[in-house]
Amino acid sequence: MSKPAIVTADPWQRLQALTRARIALGRSGASLPTREVLRFGTAHAQARDAVHQALDVAALQADLENAGFASLAVHSQAADRSVYLRRPDWGRSLAPESTRLLREDAPTLWAPRPRLALVLADGLSSLATDSHGLHMLQALLPYFPDLRSQPVIVASQARVALGDEIGHLLGAEQVVMMIGERPGLSSPDSLGLYLTAGPRPGLTDAQRNCISNVRPEGLGYQDAARKLAFLIAGALKLGRTGVDLKDDSDTAAPLPAPSGLHSSLARL
Repeated sequence: MSKPAIVTADPWQRLQALTRARIALGRSGASLPTREVLRFGTAHAQARDAVHQALDVAALQADLENAGFASLAVHSQAADRSVYLRRPDWGRSLAPESTRLLREDAPTLWAPRPRLALVLADGLSSLATDSHGLHMLQALLPYFPDLRSQPVIVASQARVALGDEIGHLLGAEQVVMMIGERPGLSSPDSLGLYLTAGPRPGLTDAQRNCISNVRPEGLGYQDAARKLAFLIAGALKLGRTGVDLKDDSDTAAPLPAPSGLHSSLARL
């Protein structure tokens, strides 16, 4: 007589191929199999590490420079990671020295009133920003060939709304905040893209558009760039972002060829 299996398989196991969610894990008696307990512990540790890991600003700026992007580094009012996690409000405002930096140094690097300001921010996962930020900028280049002439700001201890103050100080017509999202147990490196027209302090999330889960295992760079370019063009026509600007990029007519889109965004 054969011995019963130590692990009882789940009849839904074939669905695992369709999602990274933890489904159909099987069981051992009344508990999860040991391998799944260990996998969960590893994923939880990776998520915690992503939250607490500091962004290597110098390395990111060096990579940006090598790719032809000039950048400035700024910091929120949260002095360190511990303060950042306990005081979300401080992550939404610039430190005084960063405000001075943008006022004094930005005009020497970029033309006044740029069409688009780009912010690479650590958020709740510096791993996401470090892994995907530059790739996203490069994916946008076919749509905006002059993207390297626009301001790129690297922001530490940042929340989404920090981009509003940065864009306002730069006089930008639109700001794109590329920020590490809250890690999940299957996605410690998910990048979020937040587009805001007319950035200024005091805006709410209802006045911006979000593209979420940007990473090779989620929404790929090329698809994210296409959606973002569609929203940027839509915001120019509509004059605003947020709840009135819909992402119909998957059902609308294809975007114009890059040169055509570039012409329609004359100053970008």
